[in-house]
Amino acid sequence: MNEYPDTSFLCAVYRVQPNYIEAQAYRSTLTVPLPYTSLLEFEFLQATHLQVFLHAGDRTKGFSLQQANKIIGDWEFDCSTGLNQKFLYDAEAVNKYALSLSSLHTAHGGHRSLDVLHVATAVHLGAKVFLTFDARQKALAKIAGLKVPFK
Repeated sequence: MNEYPDTSFLCAVYRVQPNYIEAQAYRSTLTVPLPYTSLLEFEFLQATHLQVFLHAGDRTKGFSLQQANKIIGDWEFDCSTGLNQKFLYDAEAVNKYALSLSSLHTAHGGHRSLDVLHVATAVHLGAKVFLTFDARQKALAKIAGLKVPFK
């Protein structure tokens, strides 16, 4: 495995938003399926459902259920056709490494739990490149020895 994405990258792949063009361009260069884990899939789908909730309370936020259903349908199609590939991982090993990253870097870097877990998962799975548009996650990924292709 060379690349491993985070949720910000997946969101930019599946919905027109800032970084959409950059995410699409990068994805078009991949010659292998985009890897993901059950944790990454959970956060991506959870984020999508949360946007529907936000939109229901304030139409200027989030997006509609119809848009969410399209995003989820596109995700499921890409998973079923092999464009995305699910990887199993050792959660205990990932959690142990994530705890180490957290204790060394979160107090001064402000890293969120799932962001630390995604970086730890990427390292655990042997990725060399971490795909994210999140500034703090980029910094942590670089500390962990991963390359980040986006500014």
